[in-house]
Amino acid sequence: MTKLSYLHEPGVLQNLKIRYELNEIYTYTGNILIAINPFQRLPHLYDAHMMQQYKGAPFGELSPHVFAVADVAYRAMINEGKSNSILVSGESGAGKTETTKMLMQYLAFLGGRVATEGRTVEQQVLESNPVLEAFGNAKTVRNNNSSRFGKFVEIQFDKQGRISGAAIRTYLLERSRVCQISDPERNYHCFYLLCAAPQEEIEKYKLGNPKSFHYLNQSNCYDLVGVSDAHDYLATRRAMEIVGISDKEQEAIFRVVAAILHLGNIEFAKGKEIDSSVPKDDRAKFHLKMTAELLMCNAEALEDALCKRVMITPEEVIKRSLDPQSAAVSRDGLAKTIYSRLFDWLVDKINSSIGQDPNSKSLIGVLDIYGFESFKTNSFEQFCINFTNEKLQQHFNQHVFKMEQEEYTKEEIDWSYIEFVDNQDVLDLIEKKPGGIVALLDEACMFPKSTHETFANKLYQTFKNHKRFIKPKLSRTDFTISHYAGEVLYQSDLFLDKNKDYVVPEHQDLLDDSKCPFVAGLFPPLPEETSKSSKFSSIGSRFKLQLQQLMETLSSTEPHYIRCVKPNNLLKPAIFENVNIMQQLRCGGVLEAIRISCAGYPTRRPFFDFINRFGLLAPEVVEGNVDEKVACKKILEKMGLKGYQIGKTKLFLRAGQMAELDARRAEVLSNAAKTIQRRIRTHIARKQFIALRKATIVVQSICRGRLACKIFEQMRREAAAMKIQKNTRRYQAWKRYRKLHFSVLVLQTGLRVMAARNEFRFKKTTKAAILVQARWRCYKAASYYKKLKRGTIVTQCLWRGRIAKRELRKLKMAARETGALKEAKDKLEKHVEELTWRLQLEKRLRTDLEEAKAQEVAKLQNSLQELQYKVKEANALIVKEREAAKKAIEEAPPVIKETQVLVQDTQKIDTLTAEVENLRTSLESERQSADDLKRKYNEAQKSGEERQKKLEETEKKVHQLQESLTRLEEKLSNLESENQVLRQQAVSMAPNKFLSSHLLITWYVNQDLHIPPINHRDPSEVEEKPQKSLNEKQQENQELLIRCISQHLGFAGNRPIAACIIYKCLLQWRSFEVERTSVFDRIIQTIGNAIETQDNNDILAYWLSNASTLLLLLQRTLKASGAAGMAPQRRRSSSATLFGRMTQSFRGAPQGVNISLINGSMNGVDTLRQVEAKYPALLFKQQLTAYVEKIYGMIRDNLKKEISPLLGLCIQAPRISRASLVKGSSRSVANTEAQRALIAHWQGIVKSLGNFLNTLKENHVPPFLVRKVFTQIFSFINVQLFNSLLLRRECCSFSNGEYVKAGLAELEHWCYKATDEYAGSSWDELKHIRQAIGFLVIHQKPKKTLDEISHDLCPVLSIQQLYRISTMYWDDKYGTHSVSSDVISNMRVLMTEDSNNAVSNSFLLDDDSSIPFSVDDLSKSMEQIDIADIEPPPLIRENSGFSFMFPRSE
Repeated sequence: MTKLSYLHEPGVLQNLKIRYELNEIYTYTGNILIAINPFQRLPHLYDAHMMQQYKGAPFGELSPHVFAVADVAYRAMINEGKSNSILVSGESGAGKTETTKMLMQYLAFLGGRVATEGRTVEQQVLESNPVLEAFGNAKTVRNNNSSRFGKFVEIQFDKQGRISGAAIRTYLLERSRVCQISDPERNYHCFYLLCAAPQEEIEKYKLGNPKSFHYLNQSNCYDLVGVSDAHDYLATRRAMEIVGISDKEQEAIFRVVAAILHLGNIEFAKGKEIDSSVPKDDRAKFHLKMTAELLMCNAEALEDALCKRVMITPEEVIKRSLDPQSAAVSRDGLAKTIYSRLFDWLVDKINSSIGQDPNSKSLIGVLDIYGFESFKTNSFEQFCINFTNEKLQQHFNQHVFKMEQEEYTKEEIDWSYIEFVDNQDVLDLIEKKPGGIVALLDEACMFPKSTHETFANKLYQTFKNHKRFIKPKLSRTDFTISHYAGEVLYQSDLFLDKNKDYVVPEHQDLLDDSKCPFVAGLFPPLPEETSKSSKFSSIGSRFKLQLQQLMETLSSTEPHYIRCVKPNNLLKPAIFENVNIMQQLRCGGVLEAIRISCAGYPTRRPFFDFINRFGLLAPEVVEGNVDEKVACKKILEKMGLKGYQIGKTKLFLRAGQMAELDARRAEVLSNAAKTIQRRIRTHIARKQFIALRKATIVVQSICRGRLACKIFEQMRREAAAMKIQKNTRRYQAWKRYRKLHFSVLVLQTGLRVMAARNEFRFKKTTKAAILVQARWRCYKAASYYKKLKRGTIVTQCLWRGRIAKRELRKLKMAARETGALKEAKDKLEKHVEELTWRLQLEKRLRTDLEEAKAQEVAKLQNSLQELQYKVKEANALIVKEREAAKKAIEEAPPVIKETQVLVQDTQKIDTLTAEVENLRTSLESERQSADDLKRKYNEAQKSGEERQKKLEETEKKVHQLQESLTRLEEKLSNLESENQVLRQQAVSMAPNKFLSSHLLITWYVNQDLHIPPINHRDPSEVEEKPQKSLNEKQQENQELLIRCISQHLGFAGNRPIAACIIYKCLLQWRSFEVERTSVFDRIIQTIGNAIETQDNNDILAYWLSNASTLLLLLQRTLKASGAAGMAPQRRRSSSATLFGRMTQSFRGAPQGVNISLINGSMNGVDTLRQVEAKYPALLFKQQLTAYVEKIYGMIRDNLKKEISPLLGLCIQAPRISRASLVKGSSRSVANTEAQRALIAHWQGIVKSLGNFLNTLKENHVPPFLVRKVFTQIFSFINVQLFNSLLLRRECCSFSNGEYVKAGLAELEHWCYKATDEYAGSSWDELKHIRQAIGFLVIHQKPKKTLDEISHDLCPVLSIQQLYRISTMYWDDKYGTHSVSSDVISNMRVLMTEDSNNAVSNSFLLDDDSSIPFSVDDLSKSMEQIDIADIEPPPLIRENSGFSFMFPRSE
């Protein structure tokens, strides 16, 4: 508000109206927040995301909000260690209670603690509201649910800034409302709720219609529109249960409420004695009896307490009767006392339920109290309320003046002459002793014969010269007080009755002796000195005392102010009543604060903003690199302004000077516009002249061209005639020549055809004979070869089968004997010899084949040379024939005999032509056959090369077999000793068990595993040692594997070595198929220890690559076993154990398969095969999936943390001196540097993204995961930038849109460089901020329709978001306007129609932090991985237990 050019009442009102129409319900006036009740739900303003935006934000940086005030109070409490208070004021219906709820909700968000019994402190405070509203709220003229008491909620904090407790302090309860109400108001809600209770409750308390009770029927209003008292009664009972009030206590509370209603119906009449009173009739006696029953006291004692008084004199104790009027006053006093004590008990109960922190030294208090009231009829209640607001206004004025002083002192300007107007005189008029209005009222109440007329006359006489007190001309009992908010006329008719509040000992004794513990607890015993006499007490005095306590509490805290305003009395949205709001601003002290501000320097602008706006008034000042402070001073001096002051960082202007500067600025802009218009008109006129001149030249050119065309046509005709003559002569000569030339050619052709036909006939005969011979020889050789091959294969198969059967029988017999290994060795030697023989045989066959091929190729080359020779001879004959023909033509006789020769030669020519064609065809066929021969030669050469390769591979296999044979020889001696041990065991073992053990050893031999030699051992160790050594060996291998993968093993190509090694080992050890194993847990623990350092992205990327690759291998290998969830089977069966299954697989191997082939099958981990997984393997897969998701989330969150600080700087262009942006050749270098500085933050983000991408690439993270990471990061950038744009008005400008657009271009360039393989659809995630920025930088916004904006320009943005951007837009560069008012109206209509949808009302975006992929998605996106050629690391390369890791040739 202080930024307005005209800071006065119309300007303030217009500003509030414009913001209210845009649903901007909050406005700052300095540090004061004005909150206008929208009378509709705006959930998007109060969600968790909005709280996060205002958390820690500097005051004034974001849009005005109640959260900003709460955040300032909380930060001040944390930083300065001083308690703070937030004063929420306003008239009934202005939204004070809702604002208080929002404050407590935000404070709970900042300092929330763990819920106690499921509820936080903030929730417990809010849950107490229904109870306090039922007993402390009532209907007034302006509000159906007006709080008739002040509530000060103290939220206590510990040293860490977390909520540690809370307390509710109530002030100034309107006690007189219990007995006296005016039409059309109502009494407190609890009376009407009890009358609408269930039927059994009504019968229990003998209640009825509210019209039948004196305390309720003083007004004709009994029901509220749209409110169900029966429903609210049940809701209040539930709220009492939540607060902690037991059922017994609730029953006692409503018995007291019912007793008050019955008490009000007790009427009195004159008794038999003088000035005595008795119950008027039977109805009065009934209500007296019901009151006594409900209060659980004696009915006669209750009657005596109401109708009689005890007077104690030094001589005796006198019991005096009261007249009916005094008895009624005594009755009302008892009702007010009971209700007040009941309300205080409820507040104490709520506080004990919430819990307080006695050690808390810091608190934030939220004061919710009624505002200034001025009605047609103003009684004692309005007098007390306005007295409270006068006190609060004085506190408010002092705070505002103090803030002004601090601002001026901070900026070091002179402020000593500013006048401060105080309202102390009004407060003295009301509360000063002994001559104040409250003191005179108490004095009048103490005299029995005083009336309101005598009280008014006393006021007239005492304050006749007081400037704040006014006596009306037409009334004897009314008086007017000139408050800060205006004059209020008070009617003193009921002042005396409403102020009386006796503490009657009879009442105290009566209720103290009640049989109900609850009622007795409300009236504890009084001290002895006051128990025997009546003591006068007034409501005004108690009111004044409580107000003094409240002001002391507020004075000990740092205050913050929120002024709630009710826009209309209809309580409907979108209605703005100017007169009503202006009165509320005046009553709330807002205009007074503005007056105080205007008395000094209401307009304050930072130097940069001032130069940026008014630098055009003095362009010469900002041309160079001039200090901003000096530049501002020169501009003001040029404008001739006086009275301003220049501070350290701001410029302070007097009232009206900003408007004058705006007028001068508008004048300069107007002159500039006129200059531009003049130049444009000149440009248009010149453009029209140039167009006319150009048209004239074109017409002249056309005329001249037409004349030239006619001349050219004549010349063209003459040239055409000459050309026709020339061509005709040339054609005749050419025709004669062609005739002679044709005759010569015919003669030559005939002669050549005759010679060619003879030659062709000879070649055709020769070729046919050769072709027949070749085909027959080929067929004969092929038939012989096939027959020989078939016989050879049959013989080999029969012989090999016979040998295999013989070998199988030998192996079965040798399995139980000692020489089994030696026979295997001999067999291997024989096999090596056989392979050596085969190798030599293949060499000989290859040599013979090459010789045969060489002979065949030589034959083909000879035939090809013969054909070439014949072709050369034919060409030579043709040349000779041509020469002979030429000679014949030269020696030919004259042309006279030409006719006869032509007839014969024509026939010869035809025959010769046919022969030539046949020769050509035969030549082509010869060429094709030559090509076929070349192709066959090439194929034969390729097959020879393939056979050479096979031969080399065979040699490698032989070498490997020799090496394995050597190793077997070395281990033979060790295995013989073990074999002896096994023989001794076999004596006492079953045959099948012995066979299994023996085959187990045989399998180890075939697997080439290292088994240490067995020396001579004791007989007791023989049975346990083999199994123990195997387990120890397995544990050692697992330990070595864990130590190996704990190191950074790197990558083989793009394959992570650690993942491949883990997979190979687990598959080789068959860990997936066992019921129990610890290797999975150790691997998971190793990964967990490695990623403990969450900040090291390199380590996280390395393990993400390994974990995802291992998960892919498991996904494609494991399949759930049907018995995975069943109990483990017996382990003693050899077929159910790991080695038992290996033994069975060895048994099933055919006898003819050699040992190398068995090794190859057992080491077949290079090809992925399906394995039935047991429960530990499936659990390991699930844990690995969880770690992949966890590492992915850690990497993504690390990048978010890195770029989050930069995003806060990227949404708004940095402030650069205006001088650095001046256009011109001399400023080119400065402009370049300025542009670099503008996008420095964006380049920081791009650099972070690039470094992050390089880290992921170096660690070969799957591109699918990289795309997902950057997609979520760009979505996070979109959410942060877009939400900041909607929350900060200074960001919704044209120049800022250009700045953000340039930054987005940097991100787009990065996506292009990163390619779709890694960036994916990241750029599409920025659609919200891209369309919003595109809307900011487009021109001619007023011409755009809503359909064009919502469907063409910004199809992704919602109506709420478009409305927010359109209303917050401002152009600091060109002065353009936002969209038209019609578009704004249409948007508002659409928003109103969709107001019930909470989702659509929220214009902010939410960040999605979920994991955007599943295991199946990851498996489908990654390619097949070949792990066959992975070299093991040095740590396990030397260990023989990992020999299966070495790649083997097939």
